[in-house]
Amino acid sequence: MSRNLLKNPNGDEDLEFWELTENGGSQWKVEDLPADCGHDFTGQDGVSKYFVTSFELCLKRQVINLLDEGYSAEVLDEQPLVKISDWYCARTDCGCTYQMAVSLLDENQEVIQEYKPECVTLDPENDDCAWKELTHSFSDYGPGLRFITFEHGGQDTNYWDGWFGVRVTASCVSIEN
Repeated sequence: MSRNLLKNPNGDEDLEFWELTENGGSQWKVEDLPADCGHDFTGQDGVSKYFVTSFELCLKRQVINLLDEGYSAEVLDEQPLVKISDWYCARTDCGCTYQMAVSLLDENQEVIQEYKPECVTLDPENDDCAWKELTHSFSDYGPGLRFITFEHGGQDTNYWDGWFGVRVTASCVSIEN
């Protein structure tokens, strides 16, 4: 099993290791599961916390230096499979949006390949808003991979004061080699 290259993927260390690129409204917060989201998390054992967004856009990211993580340039130039996953959900009483963007970068931190799916809107009137997993794999992206950026977040759709936006946890970036 490959190791998760993201540090603090569940909020166990509050917001440590995350760069807050957007921190609107009441700002990012960490809560214990299931808390106000009302959904039990069954995606992975050992996950007991999640990050929660507010009524204005909240985004956070990590930049992973693959050479610092012990990967050699030779191994990376062989284009190993890069897998990403993220879990998200909404509260049962307030809709929200969820977005993510993951980029493979070269030594100058220029984009080699990017995965940026459409923004997801969760509406409790039309959706159970339970935990959902988003996954993607990068392959055949060419030589030169040295960094990976992982960014995600969102906000609530009712603009309610507090933490009614998307919940995220169990984020993962791994390299299969």
